[in-house]
Amino acid sequence: MNQRSDNNYYLSIAKQDLAALDAARFDGPIIVVDTAEKADAALKELRGADIIGFDTETRPTFKKGAVNEVALVQLSTRKKCFLFRINILGLVSQLISLLEDEAITKVGLSVHDDFHNLHRLAEFEPRGFIDLQHFVKDFKISDNSLTRIYAILFGKRISKGQRLTNWEADTLSPAQKAYASLDATACVEIYDKLMSGTFNPADSRFIHYREEDNTESENK
Repeated sequence: MNQRSDNNYYLSIAKQDLAALDAARFDGPIIVVDTAEKADAALKELRGADIIGFDTETRPTFKKGAVNEVALVQLSTRKKCFLFRINILGLVSQLISLLEDEAITKVGLSVHDDFHNLHRLAEFEPRGFIDLQHFVKDFKISDNSLTRIYAILFGKRISKGQRLTNWEADTLSPAQKAYASLDATACVEIYDKLMSGTFNPADSRFIHYREEDNTESENK
């Protein structure tokens, strides 16, 4: 690869390259939190973590103008993921307290959208959050989706096959639980990878040169 001295490049994975990658998996424990007692135990454990991955899921609607409430909040440590069934529990005060705790680092992607949707359930002031969409720009990554960022860093594909399933179902399926957990833990993995100092954008195979550089990307 002919790396330019002006660093006039960015990282972006092409659709065909993404599709060719092996699927990523989360193999850690998944805890479904659907009672007040489980919520208390989960939040106590989460408060002992130095970093938490964050995501939400909402039952899709196919009617124009219709909006559903957030059904699931995923909070993950590096080893374990907790799935808070908000459609059953509500946005309980202990969970709000964690979301507002500036001393606890929480990592998500496009978190403004999550906050906007959660604010329909309760007013709170989110603190201690890192939004990966902004964070990855310092590492030359131009892609915005979790799937593409994860692929660039780890060479694995996060399947989105469960995204449009019913997150208000009486029982979440194993596939739903695995999908939701991976979305949250992937945020922690991405943050850890970038903070470790082991990722050098100039070594990536997903480099594209900017148009004004008049150089074809290796992926095109």
